Amino acid sequence: MNNMWGSMAQYNEIYWPWPIAVYLFLAGLSAGAMIVALFLRWKGIELDKISSSSKFDGCFKAAAIIAPITICVGLALLVLDLGKPLSFYWILIKYNFASVMSIGVALLLLYTPLAFIYLLVAFAPQIKASNISILESLSNLVLKSGLVKLMEILLFVLAIGVGVYTGFLLSAISKLPLWDTPVLPILFLVSGFSSGIAASVICGMVFFKDNIDQHVVAGLLKFDLFAIVCEIALLGALFALMFSKGGSSEVVAVQALGSGALAGIFWFGVVGMGLVLPIVIDLTVLKGHAYKPTVMLLNTLLVICGVILLRYYIVYAGQIFTGA
Repeated sequence: MNNMWGSMAQYNEIYWPWPIAVYLFLAGLSAGAMIVALFLRWKGIELDKISSSSKFDGCFKAAAIIAPITICVGLALLVLDLGKPLSFYWILIKYNFASVMSIGVALLLLYTPLAFIYLLVAFAPQIKASNISILESLSNLVLKSGLVKLMEILLFVLAIGVGVYTGFLLSAISKLPLWDTPVLPILFLVSGFSSGIAASVICGMVFFKDNIDQHVVAGLLKFDLFAIVCEIALLGALFALMFSKGGSSEVVAVQALGSGALAGIFWFGVVGMGLVLPIVIDLTVLKGHAYKPTVMLLNTLLVICGVILLRYYIVYAGQIFTGA
């Protein structure tokens, strides 16, 4: 491993390509969507009273679907990107809790099946109407056993763990200055939450438009605005910390912010399109969070694209700019 990273520092080779960036995005999106679903649930949704005609649950349903699906797609990409994907099972049976990767695998092994079980609970009425006995029995078991509350608390903790793990996975590699910062896990958690809000809103408005409550959407957009402001502050802290360290960290910060196409992706894609423009839209066109569906869809798409580009930028800039 040390030789690999030493070689990369010398030749600037990309060992973690775009599928890793997409995996990090999807894992953060899943964690963010799960937090959104739990937030809405704790805000007043009664699972046993949700029906196909009920209001106030369109974004909840969307978030409950997004969380398990995106983590599975992300894990599939991760496994396929391995040189020997069929050997992936060794990670599942050989744990080293001093390793960030092993801790992440343990989190995902708990989080992923629970996210699917929670999906069955969230769609209990629809499952009951489908007459699929196995799914209905599992859904009823969780609902009637009083395990929902415990499951939700566990899922909340696991979702936060998955969100920060995506950043720790990179920051554990101390030889790469852009990744070697305690800010990165928090940045990935907050940006994942932002993308989870955006995806829940857009999917809720598109696929569950008859179940959308405008006040719920407005409330989620307020949270997203706060998350975006936090992202800007965290990005500032990340680069300020690199400049304060001096040496190779300062060199990498200058290169990452001002060199070539990656700098363009950062300033125009991440900052301009993904952070500043959504704030401008929120404070002007959506002032007071007026319900304007087309503008809201544009706003959420910009946020999601910005978070994807952030992951891409961090993964590639971290490997290309080494200060060597």
